[in-house]
Amino acid sequence: MKNIFIINPAAGSKDSSDAIEKEILKVSDRYNCEIYRTKYAGDATRYVSEYCKSHSEPLRFFSCGGDGTLNEVANGIAGFENATFGCYPCGSGNDFVKYYGSVESFLDIENLLEGTEQLIDLIRVGDKYCVNICNFGFDAVAAKNMSKLKYNKLLGGSRAYYAGTAKALFGSMKTPCRIEADGEILTDDDILLCTVANGKYIGGSFLCAPRAKNDDGYLDLCLVNPISRFSFIKLVGSYKNGLHLDDKRFSSFIVYRRCKKLSIKGGKNFIYALDGEIYELPNMEIEVVPKAAKFIVPQGLSC
Repeated sequence: MKNIFIINPAAGSKDSSDAIEKEILKVSDRYNCEIYRTKYAGDATRYVSEYCKSHSEPLRFFSCGGDGTLNEVANGIAGFENATFGCYPCGSGNDFVKYYGSVESFLDIENLLEGTEQLIDLIRVGDKYCVNICNFGFDAVAAKNMSKLKYNKLLGGSRAYYAGTAKALFGSMKTPCRIEADGEILTDDDILLCTVANGKYIGGSFLCAPRAKNDDGYLDLCLVNPISRFSFIKLVGSYKNGLHLDDKRFSSFIVYRRCKKLSIKGGKNFIYALDGEIYELPNMEIEVVPKAAKFIVPQGLSC
């Protein structure tokens, strides 16, 4: 078995590649480790896919970066039965691993290498896979703003999402689209935001999908219809703590569904985010792919 660590030097607010590599080399001989540093956006997917094509033995790929790097590795192993993936989180948000507890639990290299494999679902959006969350509307605008701010010395890192959200508040808080979930039309009008979740967290610390399970064969959809900025500010605290689905104050404008397939029509300049990475596409077909990948949960954590 080979353990390949995919390090993204651009992840997070500073390059921690050397420090990560030093920790890996301490156990490299015992665990047959290899290291690859990505060179550009999308390089992890290319490298992992090509590696899988040329090796038939069991392979384990560990993403060393944020949710975007994890997404690239997941897309690289898709379709390869001999490949599994894990995560050494060192990005801006590290949202997916929070499903299992604290980020720190994933930062022990030996515990990662001694971890347990769990079959998890993936979200398929067109020809791409998503590990954690697909979102559009206000959240996607905030994520787009965040991507521009994460290397800012004052507003980078975990502060970037809050800064991105604040900037989005001064723009339009309405996104026109048509959303159909398992044949049910949920809206054909303006929305504030919509999250389609496999994991639970978004934006570094927002518990947007408290009921989501990443291995149940369903997507958790949360649609928030347009509200005033004052109402939005009242919503944020509950949204951050995962209380928004049970708070009766918000029931008139929040729609929650568990579904398997979604059809989205957004029109020109419609932006969406897959695991925090921004894309633009007028229409989307989204579906859950049950038990699509094997994810390595560190030793000591429950799946």
